[in-house]
Amino acid sequence: MLLEYNLQFFAKDGPGGEKTEDATPKKLQEARKEGQVAQSKEIANAFGLFALFLIVRFYVGSLGASLRDFFTSTYSQIPDTVRYYGGDIPYTTIYTVMANMIIQIILLVGPIMLIAVVVAFLCDVAQVKWKPTTKTLRPKFSKMNPVKGFSKILSAKSLVELIKAIAKIALIGYVAYSYLIDRVGDIFLLYDISINAAIGLVGEMVTDLGTRIAAVYLILAFADYIYQRHKFKEDMKMSKQEVKDEFKNAEGDPQIKAQQRRRMMQASHRRMMQQLPEADVVITNPTHFAVAIKYDSDQYDAPVVLAKGEDYLAQKIKELAREHHIEIVENKPLARMLYANVEVGGFVPPELYQAVAEVLAMVYHMQGKT
Repeated sequence: MLLEYNLQFFAKDGPGGEKTEDATPKKLQEARKEGQVAQSKEIANAFGLFALFLIVRFYVGSLGASLRDFFTSTYSQIPDTVRYYGGDIPYTTIYTVMANMIIQIILLVGPIMLIAVVVAFLCDVAQVKWKPTTKTLRPKFSKMNPVKGFSKILSAKSLVELIKAIAKIALIGYVAYSYLIDRVGDIFLLYDISINAAIGLVGEMVTDLGTRIAAVYLILAFADYIYQRHKFKEDMKMSKQEVKDEFKNAEGDPQIKAQQRRRMMQASHRRMMQQLPEADVVITNPTHFAVAIKYDSDQYDAPVVLAKGEDYLAQKIKELAREHHIEIVENKPLARMLYANVEVGGFVPPELYQAVAEVLAMVYHMQGKT
């Protein structure tokens, strides 16, 4: 008993074969439209965090003083407010005070956060250039498939992301622990120093620790960026068949193009044969080439080639010339030169004037023309 089976089941990466070819520009462009790019989110997060703590380092003194003055003025109003309302403060008053506090805090902290967001945005643009797309925002019901969702959880990509997260937490935790263990004495000083000194010390410790963490985060981010670029290149690879299919779709089916060329040549040959009876002479090789020449001083400044052919087509030109009683002259060098240098409908070049004129003069003499 014979068993039928499909050998493609044993091929890698499906029926297209193993994906060994680099992605073509067309595939990369289509992937870009779909929102698939070589991008590391860690780069934007790391630079944004680094910019945040770098700004805070230079802004911490002014920020601390502003927060101190803000809380001082806010809390100093509480006793007067309580005395004015006799302990029964209306909800609207509390709401107004809280709203003012939130607005003041946003005005103080907002510019710092805004700069960090702008830096993160510029990092994303630097990675993938500015070409926004909305296709990634469109809902896809395939993403709601629980089976696919579960397979993604257990995929190699999820394992890599887990390892990255563990490495990130471990390194950042080590940096934070090693810094704080060296500054533990300064932390206990907070109980014995003034509020201004405490704000300065806390600000210094926070910015120092934040800058160190951001620097480590940057190293991890660059490593992740290199990994993402390599992974994207591997994911975008194509099989040889996919490259052939894309070329075929872009350039057209070679068989169809060959058919079109054959049809064009056939149409050109038909027009050429239709003009052949107007020729004055056919110059031959005599077996390989045939070139039909016509000269009319009233229409042309030089003799013109009405038809030309090689081998089989040359024989057809000579047969048609005999049918229409057109003189056939053997001149091997001239036939080769005309065939190689003059296209159908083109004029004879000046360097061949004399040779063609001698042939035409001989033909005209044989026909009793001048």
